Amino acid sequence: MKLQPDIISVQSISGYGPGWIGVAGEKITTSVLIGSGGERQAWACNRFEDLDQSHFAELAAMDAELVIFGSGKRIRFPQPVWLQPLIEKRIGIETMDTKAACRTYNILAAEGRRVVAALLLEST
Repeated sequence: MKLQPDIISVQSISGYGPGWIGVAGEKITTSVLIGSGGERQAWACNRFEDLDQSHFAELAAMDAELVIFGSGKRIRFPQPVWLQPLIEKRIGIETMDTKAACRTYNILAAEGRRVVAALLLEST
């Protein structure tokens, strides 16, 4: 039984490796926000330690139903106070390492969900 379509009609992540992801034939090497509605913008953080509440307020402004937070090479959870802008807008967030976040984003986007991947891409 086939569970996934051959062609995905939304923006998807085509590959990833240490310090990069591929989207639409482009290799991205800085932290990025990718939305299933076609949004793509730089995310001004190079390390997990650079994050604060303003980064998550930026996610809340994208008006998704769910944010997939790729925290880098390993799973690191955001501080609860950082999540307040998402909580106020009733936007869910799931945290995982960036590789898992790429795969999860593709699955949810292909299902037609309004999802944003917030991917922390750490330099190697």
